[in-house]
Amino acid sequence: MAKTDKINFSTPSGFPEFLPSEKRLELYLLDTIRRVYESYGFTPIETPAVERLEVLQAKGNQGDNIIYGIDPILPPNRQAERDKAGETGSEARALKFDQTVPLAAYIARHLNELTFPFARYQMDVVFRGERAKDGRFRQFRQCDIDVIARRELSLLYDAQMPAIITEIFEAVNIGDFLIRINNRKILTGFFQSLGIAETQIKTCISIIDNLEKIGETKVKQELEKEGISPENTQKIIDFIKIDGNVDEVLDKLKHLSQNLPTAEQFSLGVTELETVITGVRNLGVPDKRFCIDLSIARGLNYYTGTVYETTLIGHEALGSICSGGRYEELVGMFIGEKMPGVGISIGLTRLISRLLKAGILKTLPATPAQVVVVNMQEDLMPTYLKVSQQLRQAGINVITNFEKRPLGKQFQAADKQGIRFCVIIGTDEAAAQKSSLKDLQTGEQVEVALADLAAEVKHRLEL
Repeated sequence: MAKTDKINFSTPSGFPEFLPSEKRLELYLLDTIRRVYESYGFTPIETPAVERLEVLQAKGNQGDNIIYGIDPILPPNRQAERDKAGETGSEARALKFDQTVPLAAYIARHLNELTFPFARYQMDVVFRGERAKDGRFRQFRQCDIDVIARRELSLLYDAQMPAIITEIFEAVNIGDFLIRINNRKILTGFFQSLGIAETQIKTCISIIDNLEKIGETKVKQELEKEGISPENTQKIIDFIKIDGNVDEVLDKLKHLSQNLPTAEQFSLGVTELETVITGVRNLGVPDKRFCIDLSIARGLNYYTGTVYETTLIGHEALGSICSGGRYEELVGMFIGEKMPGVGISIGLTRLISRLLKAGILKTLPATPAQVVVVNMQEDLMPTYLKVSQQLRQAGINVITNFEKRPLGKQFQAADKQGIRFCVIIGTDEAAAQKSSLKDLQTGEQVEVALADLAAEVKHRLEL
């Protein structure tokens, strides 16, 4: 490359890059989510960013996601190695587009090393080749939990999910939210009772799942385009619009199940939903945090039972901030065994982007430092280093200024980074084993003995 050639060093479209204040917010949210996940006994795992392509595409689980393939770029003098680079057949590789399919492969690889039910969390980056736009990324971090069992999995694991969602979003204080719960068996059973063909039901559920995006009129048009009669289309719309509090909706569903011509699947779904709701309440989740919403379908075909979507009250246009559900066949597909699971996912990168833009979240200070030890004179550097270490050993985050600059500029730099306190030690203070502690928020400056400095800083941080 000639010296005059310019390299485009901007980030590729859809690949986010955080400033320090944004990254610190992400880490705070990750720590909060991790703490809640672990309080319920979930254990961390990490799967490779790259999987075999045949794994990611197994049984159509790619869905509508565009997968990024891995194509080795060889230097000109090594082109003969191209055939050995693993580009075709079972060696073709790609970046993972979600965490669930790689989880299935992980369990198949470590089946005899794991204890079931296996409860894991994973907070990794995934990649999708979709069109990048506001709030949509090609690289983003997901925070997933799943519980996987062999053969049978208690519905109480389904009930735990809303409790976990509630604890996370209450901890990060993003305002009122609502966890909307449904059961896919209820929808499937209702469609069966209308005589809709099994081959059409999954498509109908996908159409219903788009209700909030495309509206009722468009849903009707899509259903009729699928061959559903206008009479049945209206019955579907009336059904998914059943509302009321949780107990009222359950009562309506029970009454309806007694009058449907073929109600076995429908009744099973209602029974499962009632079991989950009872568990959610027993876990102490307030009634204001959840509801039954029969329009929640989760378009992905692998969901078979309980499904969840969480929305912010007053900010519904942001869409779901946490979603998931129960599946029966997905995880066991590689070993030919029934392995039911239930899980939820928080698309953290997208969530941060949306909540920052809406003003619901604010970034953190660019640095975790709480104190700056300013540089008054070079010959006192041994004292500055000793004081800095004493503060750090007391659990206080400290920046030591190694370059001597005008005091006002050192204050300005600390304030710009969101650092609250500056420790000032000159010749007289050093001789008296004292310091001046300046609070940049209030402008107050007090004299503190060096022996008491850490305790004073901690006390003021708690105010």
